[in-house]
Amino acid sequence: MSIQTLSTSPFEGQKPGTSGLRKKVSVFQQPHYLENFVQSIFDSLEDFRGKTLVVGGDGRYYNQTAIQTILKIAAANGFGRVLVGQNGLLSTPAASAVIRKLQAFGGIILSASHNPGGPNGDFGIKYNISNGGPAPEKVTEAIYEHTLKITEYRIADTADIDLAQMGETLVGEMTVEIIDPVTDYDALMEELFDFEKIKALFQSGFTMRFDAMHAITGPYARSILEEKLGAPPGTVINGVPLEDFGGGHPDPNLTYAHDLVDIMDGDNAPQFGAASDGDGDRNMILGPRFFVTPSDSLAVLAANAHLVPGYKDGLAGIARSMPTSEAADHVAEALDIDCYETPTGWKFFGNLLDANFATLCGEESFGTGSNHVREKDGLWAVLFWLNILAVRQQSVQTIVREHWAKYGRNFYSRHDYEGVDSQAAQELMEKLYSTFGHLKGQQFGSHVVEYCDDFSYIDPIDHSISTNQGMRIGFQDGSRMIFRLSGTGTEGATLRVYLESFSQDTTKHHLDAQEALADLIEQAEEIAGIKKYTGRDKPSVIT
Repeated sequence: MSIQTLSTSPFEGQKPGTSGLRKKVSVFQQPHYLENFVQSIFDSLEDFRGKTLVVGGDGRYYNQTAIQTILKIAAANGFGRVLVGQNGLLSTPAASAVIRKLQAFGGIILSASHNPGGPNGDFGIKYNISNGGPAPEKVTEAIYEHTLKITEYRIADTADIDLAQMGETLVGEMTVEIIDPVTDYDALMEELFDFEKIKALFQSGFTMRFDAMHAITGPYARSILEEKLGAPPGTVINGVPLEDFGGGHPDPNLTYAHDLVDIMDGDNAPQFGAASDGDGDRNMILGPRFFVTPSDSLAVLAANAHLVPGYKDGLAGIARSMPTSEAADHVAEALDIDCYETPTGWKFFGNLLDANFATLCGEESFGTGSNHVREKDGLWAVLFWLNILAVRQQSVQTIVREHWAKYGRNFYSRHDYEGVDSQAAQELMEKLYSTFGHLKGQQFGSHVVEYCDDFSYIDPIDHSISTNQGMRIGFQDGSRMIFRLSGTGTEGATLRVYLESFSQDTTKHHLDAQEALADLIEQAEEIAGIKKYTGRDKPSVIT
C-alpha cells in the first residue's frame, strides 16, 4: 500500500448533487480527482473493515478504468471483499438488488444516468448504503466536506485485474469476486411477476420492441424477454452496451428514443413499446401511436397492482415526487391508502419504503419502482406492464383510457430548457421567488392563483427537513405550474417547467396534452418571462 499526498483539493466549489458526482470525463481524468472522491467516501464511513462492497456501472467510457482505481483504494482502506459485475457492468437497480440480497455494507455505482457518454461525454459516481439506496444527505454532505479537507489517499500497489474473468482474485489482502451482472436481478424479477402468463402472452403472437439505447439494460432485457419469456429474437433493439451509447443520448423520452418512437408510430407497429436509459433505472412506455406519461404509468401500475403476484396483497402506500402529476393521488384515495409527496430524488423514497409506508414510487422523470430494491427500475416497470397486459388482454391504449374514465385524467407535460446560461436561469428563479407575496389571487387567463410556495418537505420517518425544492403555483381549478432548476446535467442549467390540469370530462380525454394545456403554457411564459431569461422560443425537450 502507498499513501499519496495531495497539496490542494481539486474539488473546491464542485459540490456533488443528489445523484452523486457528475462531471465531464476530462474532469475525472484530472490527477487525483477520482481518488479524492473515493477516499472521501471511505473517510465518511465507519466500521467497514473486512466487510463487503458492491461495485459496477453502466459501461460508459472510463467505467473500467475507474473500477480498477476503486478496487485498489478499497483494498488499501481495509474492505474484505468487493463484488464487481463482469466487465464492470451492473445496472443501478441490479446493484441495489445485489447489495440487498448479499447484505453488503454498501456499493459504488458508476454512471451519469441518462447523460451522453464517450471520451467527450459525462461520467458519474455515487455511493449507495446498505439498504441498496442512494446515500442520504447527511452522508453526501459528509463526503463533500471530506473532499475539501483531504490531504492524502491510500491505494494498493497492485496490477489491474481482469474484469472479464468470472471468479475470485486478490487485490492486496482483499478478495475481488467478478459476478454475472444479470443472474441475481433475473431471479428477483421471476419472484415478482407471473413469467408463465407473460410467456403465454408472447406465445399468442403478442409483439413488442424494447429499446436498450446501447446502454446497460441490453443484456438484462435479452436474458429476460427473449430467453426466459420467449419474445422473438429482435424484440430487444440497440441491445449491446457501448461506451458512447452508439453516439446517442440514452434518455428514454419522445425526443431521444427516436428509433423506438418511429417504430411505434409506423403502420406495422408492435403492440407494446418500451425503453430504458443509460444505467437502467428509467423507463418509457408506449402503445401504437400512444405515449403513456410516467405519471399516468405510476397510477396505472398502482391501480392494477393486485393483478401481479408480488403485489397481490395490496399496497402499503404510494409515493411520488412533487413535480409528478397527481394522477396517483386519485388511485390512492380510491384504495384508501396514503400518497406521499416528496422532493425530487429517489433517496427521499428510501425511508418510506424501509418503514413500509409506501410500496410503489414514481417520478415524472421516467422513474418508477417499488420496495423490491431502493432505486427506480426501468425493466421492472416494463415487466409490470407486461404482466398487466397478459392478465387483462387489452391494449395499452384501452387500459389507459379506461383508467382515465374511472379516475379522471391529469393532463400533464414537462418542458425542459437545457443548457441555459446558469446566471440567467438563477435570475429567472429569483424573480419568481420575489413575486411570492403578489401572485395569490391574481388571474392569468382563466386561471386564478390559489397558492404559491417554495416546496419544502419534512420526512415522516426521520423528521429531516428539505427546503428550496421548487416553486409551486396552484390555481383554483386544481391546475398546477411548477418551476425547478435541475442539477442532473454537466453544462449550464436546465430549467424545468411542469404543467398540469385535471379533468373528469371524458369528452376531453382524447385531447393532446399540449393542446389541453395551451393556456397554462402561455401563462407560464407570462409569469416567468422564460423567453426573456433563456433566450429560447421553445423548450429543448417536451414530455
